[in-house]
Amino acid sequence: MLPVHTILHPTDFSDQSSHAFRLACALARDYGARLILFHGAVRPTIAYAEGVFPVGLDDYLMEAQEMLDRIDPGPSINVERRLEEGDAVTAILQVATETACDMIVMGTHGRTGLARLLMGSVAKQVVRRAPCPVVTVKTPFPAATPVPVHAREEILNA
Repeated sequence: MLPVHTILHPTDFSDQSSHAFRLACALARDYGARLILFHGAVRPTIAYAEGVFPVGLDDYLMEAQEMLDRIDPGPSINVERRLEEGDAVTAILQVATETACDMIVMGTHGRTGLARLLMGSVAKQVVRRAPCPVVTVKTPFPAATPVPVHAREEILNA
C-alpha cells in the first residue's frame, strides 16, 4: 500500500469541496496523516459598464482565512491551514511540491461541454500536472427517499 503521510485538500468552500473534505479527513484519520487545508485566493474583480475594477484583496484574504479557520476536521487529525494568493492550479501544485504531499484530495464540479470550455477545470489541470496521486470527488447523488407502502400499492394498482 502507498504510504500516506501528508494529504493536501484544496478548497474553494463549495459543496463539492465539502464532499472531498470528508474523504480527505477519513483518509488522514485512517493513515494518521497530516492534512493540509489549502485555499488559493484569486483577486476578485467586479465588472461594471465603465470597466473592470479589482476588489480590495486584504478584505478578501481576511474573509477567506476566516472561512478556512472555520473548517473543522475533528480532534484526531493533525491539520495545517494555508492561504495563498494566485492562480489556483499553480498554487495547488506549488504547495503539493513544497510539502511533499503524498496525495491530493479535491472536489470537482463535473462541468462538461461549453461550461468546461469557458471556465476550464482546475481539477483536470491538477490531475495532469501533480507530483503525486490525485483523488477527485464529484458531488454524490442525493439520497433516495423510500416510497411509502401505500403509494407503491396505488402505483401498482393503477
